Amino acid sequence: MPRVSQDQLDARRHEILGAARDCFARFGYEGATVRRLEDATGLSRGAIFHHFRDKESLFLAVAEDDAAAMVETVARNGLVQVMRDLLDRAGGSEGDTAGWLGTQLEVSRRLRTDPAFAKRWAERSAAIADATRDRLARQREAGVLREDVPVEVLTQFLELAYDGLVLHLATGRPAGELSRVLDLVEEAVRRT
Repeated sequence: MPRVSQDQLDARRHEILGAARDCFARFGYEGATVRRLEDATGLSRGAIFHHFRDKESLFLAVAEDDAAAMVETVARNGLVQVMRDLLDRAGGSEGDTAGWLGTQLEVSRRLRTDPAFAKRWAERSAAIADATRDRLARQREAGVLREDVPVEVLTQFLELAYDGLVLHLATGRPAGELSRVLDLVEEAVRRT
């Protein structure tokens, strides 16, 4: 029997995450039954759960994957850039936007309704907030950020703007002038 390389295992895991993201976005956590996950991935439950312990672990891996990408972008370019990227994807033809938004909404719902999930997720959400605070602190040191508002308040302001954008796009509302709104958000935190 041929051995499977780590690259092949990683590629399969990535494929499962992508298909599961779409399934969770379309049906929600409860509606994404194992049968639907099998259909979405084209794999048996054994193949899926070879990579992930259970559906809960699979969902958390999808959400963690999204959070890790977000932390990376925040650290490099800031939370406003995450919002701009999301807006660009929503206006384009990329199919992952609906999946990504659906995952974000499902995370929000589960945070309200599932204390065990909320406890597990706290570390991931703290990483995003920490990356935002660190980026803002670096910008303040560089003289780019306004100085009359504490970094913690600016962090919360940007998080609220992000949450609002996610909700706006996830409910199917048109993007309209949201690019200009993001310009305004960015100007609000910059030094004048």
